[in-house]
Amino acid sequence: MARNKQYKEEDVIQKAMNLFWRNGYEATSVRMLEKEMGINQFSIYSSFGSKHGVFVESIKAYKRELNTIRISLQNSNNGIVGIKQFFYDFLEFTKENEVRKGCLVCNAVSELATNAEPELMVELMKFTEEIKSLFIKNLKQEKNRTEEIIEKESNFLTTSLLGLSLGSRFQGESQLVDYIETIFKRI
Repeated sequence: MARNKQYKEEDVIQKAMNLFWRNGYEATSVRMLEKEMGINQFSIYSSFGSKHGVFVESIKAYKRELNTIRISLQNSNNGIVGIKQFFYDFLEFTKENEVRKGCLVCNAVSELATNAEPELMVELMKFTEEIKSLFIKNLKQEKNRTEEIIEKESNFLTTSLLGLSLGSRFQGESQLVDYIETIFKRI
């Protein structure tokens, strides 16, 4: 007879997501996951298949959490002003107890690069493409922009967001504000 789970998967994934976000994928062990999630290794493997499975679910949970600011960008009718606000909202989103952790997806791409399993890279790149498509949508609201310029600017903004994520982990507030302001002087 199967035992009932004594935990909610959403709750334990939230805890795992925060652990991966703080430590990275490689530095997070199954033992650390057990302690953080409050469940044993058997339950981890039974529910999620592996550490990798927990990480994939953590990425999905992160994307849902990020929706709070992504929806604002999606609903924005302010063109570049809306994108700029997204950068500031994103910067605030990366903060935990006054410490910035960067973006979980950006951190993972940077850490794993070409060593990531294909399924995981697809999930990570899908996130990047979703953000880029929102940049394109907002750039199209601006006058006098050709498709070619919009494509180049959306690539620039996507790469700039990756830079902001990395920089947010070690730069001070004024440096980060300068970075954002300089990005939008270029657009």
